[in-house]
Amino acid sequence: MKGKYRVIVQDKRIRYDFTIHRNITVIRGDSATGKTTLLDMLTAYATAGAESGTTVNCEKNCTVLTGMDWKNRLAGIHDSLVFMDELARFTASEDFAAAIRNTDNYYIIVSREPLANLPYSVDEIYGIRTSGKYGGLKQTYNEFYRIYGSRDSLVYQDPSLVIAEDSNSGYSFFRNIYDKKGISCVSANGKSNIHALLQKSAGTRILVIADGAAFGPEMERIHRLIESGHTIALYLPESFEWIILRSGLLKDSDINAILESPEDYIESSLYFSWERFFTALLVEKSQGSYLRYTKKTLNPVYLNDKERLAVSKVLSPLLDDDAAHSTR
Repeated sequence: MKGKYRVIVQDKRIRYDFTIHRNITVIRGDSATGKTTLLDMLTAYATAGAESGTTVNCEKNCTVLTGMDWKNRLAGIHDSLVFMDELARFTASEDFAAAIRNTDNYYIIVSREPLANLPYSVDEIYGIRTSGKYGGLKQTYNEFYRIYGSRDSLVYQDPSLVIAEDSNSGYSFFRNIYDKKGISCVSANGKSNIHALLQKSAGTRILVIADGAAFGPEMERIHRLIESGHTIALYLPESFEWIILRSGLLKDSDINAILESPEDYIESSLYFSWERFFTALLVEKSQGSYLRYTKKTLNPVYLNDKERLAVSKVLSPLLDDDAAHSTR
């Protein structure tokens, strides 16, 4: 499945209207915020249709997956939006992650806990809030909102320490950039190690650079560190490969169209996270050119003045104007 899908679920007293953009969406929030009501309405509609008093409007089938024989039930679900509530404990398991990896569904999971085995985006973590009422029927209109807001909202241009998520090409590029600025840049060797590094570096002005496309599971505990007073800023682009694709170095009209609406091109059965898609796209589009890209080892050409400047312009939230617009 690919694309984005608007879902409207309503009865005589309440209405939910939201759009699902990716293969994994997580709904957070305390009790009494409407999460359980939404799934109850979907279950009622699946059981009794219009006689339930609920209507569901979506171009894809919407279904609820419960803990009862979930694996066998999942095997029979295709091309659908699959909802799960927080009582479905299996959603946190490695078995569940393996079972949905190559499926053609989108998954919407209600959970107050991080789902460490799933590569979900920081952009697809939502709460539900009441934002108004409709006339005589007195329906309550509920919408999803992004819990963590803009991914570029907290960025330091002069950190004391930079922590990069991986140890591959992206890290090599960022280390080169920050070495020139006299700022230490270290690799976390994976997103799950970032929290521990932040705790060890308490009191330091830290910038974290990670792939936002799969960083969702880490956001809760890092957000708690920020709230407790740690001086941490986050820069969470989709991925380093996405940054290069946006730089304009590769002159390809297909790339511009894809970056405009990625959801229309990323098939969920092929790519568990958008980061993997952007890596595959960059490898394909740069093959046979001087910009040939591999994830493991950075092609030195990306550190040349012209190429580094093009990528640095995309990184302008991280760098001062001089660094982003010169090749010194």
